[in-house]
Amino acid sequence: MAEFDFDIGILGGGSAGLTVAAGAAQFGAKTLLIEKERKLGGDCLHYGCVPSKTLIRTAGVYHLMKNPEKFGLPRGEAHRPDFRDISGRIREVISSIEKHDSPERFCKLGARVEFGQAHFTDEHSVALNGKRYTAKYWVIATGSSPAVPPIEGLDATPFLTNKHLFSLDRLPESMVCLGGGPISIEMAQAFNRLGTRVTVVERDSQILGKEDADMAGLVMDILEAEGVAFHLSSSVIRARDLGNEREVTIKTGDGGTMTLRAEVILVAIGRVANLEDLGLEGIGVEFDRRGLKLDTRLRTNHKHLYGAGDVTGTYQFTHAAGYEGGIVLSNALLRLPRKTDYTLFPWCTFTDPELASIGVNEKRAKERGIPYSVWTEEFRDNDRSLTEGYETGRIKMILDEKEKPVGVQILGPHAGDLLNEWVAVMNGRVRLSSLASAMHPYPTLGEINKKVAGDFLSKKIFSPAVKKGLRFLFGLKGRACTP
Repeated sequence: MAEFDFDIGILGGGSAGLTVAAGAAQFGAKTLLIEKERKLGGDCLHYGCVPSKTLIRTAGVYHLMKNPEKFGLPRGEAHRPDFRDISGRIREVISSIEKHDSPERFCKLGARVEFGQAHFTDEHSVALNGKRYTAKYWVIATGSSPAVPPIEGLDATPFLTNKHLFSLDRLPESMVCLGGGPISIEMAQAFNRLGTRVTVVERDSQILGKEDADMAGLVMDILEAEGVAFHLSSSVIRARDLGNEREVTIKTGDGGTMTLRAEVILVAIGRVANLEDLGLEGIGVEFDRRGLKLDTRLRTNHKHLYGAGDVTGTYQFTHAAGYEGGIVLSNALLRLPRKTDYTLFPWCTFTDPELASIGVNEKRAKERGIPYSVWTEEFRDNDRSLTEGYETGRIKMILDEKEKPVGVQILGPHAGDLLNEWVAVMNGRVRLSSLASAMHPYPTLGEINKKVAGDFLSKKIFSPAVKKGLRFLFGLKGRACTP
């Protein structure tokens, strides 16, 4: 049996890599973690989830300050924010969380951390900083980077991605967001609320293309009411640098052209897996632009080489990376065959209100030919929602032909937190009758989960057949009032 320096080696110190490294070290495996950048934490901590949600919260508070009369308060003067102060708060939050991802912490767990660009020299070895490291198992968890589309003139035009957005020295007067996905839409609302004039350009006929059109449409209506401009079914023809401004020419949905000018351009048109310069071609690992080609146990065509996180090309979320890290640990170290299952994968877009989802929506149910029924409840009928100032929002429950929930979408305040009850219900196969009969404290937003389940069950409980049976058995007299 060949001797290796380490039991397991991990390339990438983001969510997936950190999950594998922490778990492997605590299981007693000799573990090597290699990160290209000089800090652990990956895109999520430094350029994604943490800074974006911090910015969103700041923008939300400023939005409330500008609209106090909605809550019965007198209007005061809300000064234009200094983005350097906002960036400072973002750095403080990152710094607080960063302590949990320090090399010192992982050393205490038993994992060795090295920094630099590693590349494979053979199937079990990597070269790093002039040294060679071998491991029995390797995990490729190098994450992803913003995709830069081949737009004429863009290479000669300054633009922003999520890697630059949170360290600006001042708030832009205007911004054009290319793309209508979660990153673009979240940032469009946040910057608009802070005082930037924002325009979104999306080639599809709706924003948030993975969501149902009605739910995505509600999000767009909210952002439009706040001042964000949208150009749907529009493609970017060219970009140009005008010095103090940037110019974007688009082809609109009606076939015409339009020129947009803004101080900055935000490019948010997808992600590309970070697989270059790893030497994967030299050892025959199969991959494409989307990511590694993996089996359901997250193994490459070399069974001792695994992939996890954004490089899988599936769900590019931090919680997906953590889940996949667990799959790798189970298969590689514990020798317990475990396959990925994204059937009940949850996610959330952190607009205000949030849009959260688990399982299939109507769009995917139709694509897969799943017979389904839809049950909805509006947030304007939830007492707590009204006290919080939210009247727009909806929960959609998708039932299959056996009347089992296969998907839920929630557009409303704290939707991501509300979805957690459905994560437990659907993964635990809890009956809708149990959810509907469970006591929820009043007044809470969570009552909407109980209500939508109850709406479905009430059609059965209060059916004409049941009423007829009760009249027969107990002599009930029927209606006391007819409008």
